[in-house]
Amino acid sequence: MILHSADRRSLVDTVVEQLREQLAAGTWQVGMRIPTEHELADLLGVGRNTVREAVRVLAHAGQLESRQGQGTYVISRADPAAVLLGMRRAGIRDVLELRLALETEGARLAAVRRTPEDLERMRSALGSVHGHGAELTGGTQADDDVHFHQCVVEAAHNAALTEVYRYFSSSVRETLLAAVGDSDMPPIDLETHTALVDAIEAGDPQAADSATRALLREPLRAVEALLAAASDRSTS
Repeated sequence: MILHSADRRSLVDTVVEQLREQLAAGTWQVGMRIPTEHELADLLGVGRNTVREAVRVLAHAGQLESRQGQGTYVISRADPAAVLLGMRRAGIRDVLELRLALETEGARLAAVRRTPEDLERMRSALGSVHGHGAELTGGTQADDDVHFHQCVVEAAHNAALTEVYRYFSSSVRETLLAAVGDSDMPPIDLETHTALVDAIEAGDPQAADSATRALLREPLRAVEALLAAASDRSTS
């Protein structure tokens, strides 16, 4: 078996792609245990944390399964998440548009299906976003906001939607980090985050939909304006 040493361009993506290639090639058959994190890290020339994250991605995609105390096993050589691979490399506008589709439906369903425990988790996540506000580092701000929106989507109690959004969340975090570090992008709208939770608690799907759209409206407008300005500069 030949695994190419991963470069620095995107270690987790590189490892995920190389493990997928080995699965597709039949290096490990369905039911087989793959090498340990330590063995894969040595083969690929990366850290064990990178391998662990890559294995987690493939587990979420339904190709691998980690079994406590036994190791990680192949459950499918086929890649059911192939369509999702481009998401992590999608431009910020593409990610925001997909967020709009996923999060509005998640919010609508959450307004109908949420439990008291879901509301407690959302309020707690909202408290972290409010508590840190604009005084935190970009990474922490992005993590808090992603966690909040994951709580909303999970409250929809749709397993497929939850898994797609969980896989997609790395792209959400990357776009949030880009927005946090870009003075031309609007800050996180704390007031509308609160309105979203209030709408879900009130059991109002339309208000939840509207609040979600309001959250993403300004970032989308800002991105469109930046893309238009960049296009103008390239043609002038």
